Amino acid sequence: MLSSFTDDVWTDTRQAKFYGVECGSRMTIVKLRSGGLFVHSPVGLDDETRAQVDALGEVRAVVAPSLFHHLHVGAWMAAYPKAHFAACPGLEWKRPDLAWTSVLGDQPHPIWADELGQVYFSSRRENEVDFHLPRQKTFLCADALLNIGTLPGLGSRIASKLMGNHAPGVGWMEYIMVRNRQLARRQVDRILAWEFDKAILSHGAMVESGAHEVVRSAYAWV
Repeated sequence: MLSSFTDDVWTDTRQAKFYGVECGSRMTIVKLRSGGLFVHSPVGLDDETRAQVDALGEVRAVVAPSLFHHLHVGAWMAAYPKAHFAACPGLEWKRPDLAWTSVLGDQPHPIWADELGQVYFSSRRENEVDFHLPRQKTFLCADALLNIGTLPGLGSRIASKLMGNHAPGVGWMEYIMVRNRQLARRQVDRILAWEFDKAILSHGAMVESGAHEVVRSAYAWV
């Protein structure tokens, strides 16, 4: 079910498990000034979801921003064959069965270049590409701000305690997921150069305010 997050931005939060632990999954849809839709980290496309999406506008771009955010892309390709499908680097090799239109990098594609900024967070093992919605002052990420301690399931709470994930992007797992601290510092600084107050996360509760400080604090160690 799509829910309004801020002006021209909607999210759809679903249940999802990773190695048996409920981690949640969230899709984000941004309505561009052209009227077209930018779809980030697509979830399962049932009839109700498709009807809601179609009511918002034409799907122009669908982005799989992380090596782990690709499970439902095939269904979206079948439903919206004219859309542009962009994969994070490496996903075109992981999922060669999918007909990707392009591979993401540091430069936004012309479809969304006038409205969204992006950074290829290559220092993270997920090869994540993060986005900035300047009009909405919102940071949009996939796994860079994991926040599973906010999920209600017992397994999620236990996992978050074991990982030390007591705040978005915090925990010992981050020391493993970041493979190059010097590069990560440069990429985080590029993100912090953006102006934003909110953050949309794929896993766990979103950040409704103070997101800039959340990102700064989470990556102060790099």
